[in-house]
Amino acid sequence: MNWLSTFLTSSIGKKLIMSLTGIFLILFLLVHLIGNFQLLANDGGQAFNIYTYFMTHNPLIKTISYGLYATILLHAIQGLLLWKQNKSAAGGGGRYAILSTKTSSYSARNMAWLGTLVLIFLFIHMKDFWYIMKFTDELPMISYPGLDYQVKDMYQQVATEFKEPFVIVIYVLSMIALAFHLLHGFGSSFQSLGVNHPKYTPIIEWIGKAYGILIPLGFAAIPIIFYFTR
Repeated sequence: MNWLSTFLTSSIGKKLIMSLTGIFLILFLLVHLIGNFQLLANDGGQAFNIYTYFMTHNPLIKTISYGLYATILLHAIQGLLLWKQNKSAAGGGGRYAILSTKTSSYSARNMAWLGTLVLIFLFIHMKDFWYIMKFTDELPMISYPGLDYQVKDMYQQVATEFKEPFVIVIYVLSMIALAFHLLHGFGSSFQSLGVNHPKYTPIIEWIGKAYGILIPLGFAAIPIIFYFTR
């Protein structure tokens, strides 16, 4: 298996891993956003609490979740390794490196920093919600008509957090960083997989721009709407 190890640690292999993990995380964002929209239902948190119970108790979802955690770490590690590799290459790139810097977008030039900001936000986000949900008894149990089991009241935890202006500001700024990260990362993921065709590339780029704006906008809108309407 030396050939596999050699390939995965090569520049091409690192980019392949970044692309595949990136696409998986892009799809996860959409699913996560759909789930979070249930916070806006005017039902006192019932839909959201039942959703969080399902996401933490369904065997298939739990298995996928473990893959998600590994994917996040792998994506972050490979991203930092590629950033270091590209930085070293740019240091001796001369005129080409200068031209490349001038013609590349802000997102492309700052992918590592943007990704790091998103990762820091993710750790804070998981501590405030995922960790409390999974590993503590801080959340009260609540019953709903038609259910023969109780669920943790995660909705109240979210409500408490989303009533803090500082939390809203951090959340929105993190979504701006995510938007810039996606604006370059979406198209780059497909390009690294060899999906580069005059007919399809413009479509992928258009979808990537729309996705990079709408998904973070959706995430940012939820705490703002929650703050002013709840």
